[in-house]
Amino acid sequence: MPHHQDIADDAETKSTYECLVCGNIVRADSHPGECPDCDGGFQNRAMSLE
Repeated sequence: MPHHQDIADDAETKSTYECLVCGNIVRADSHPGECPDCDGGFQNRAMSLE
């Protein structure tokens, strides 16, 4: 049974990623790898850093 909190699983859904070193923010369909500005790693902003 679907709930209102469920996330639609479609190709148009992009996630927001933030570089943990310089703070660069990008939107992408999948993990963007390394930051083009500083070679730092990206973290999905929807995920907790804890």
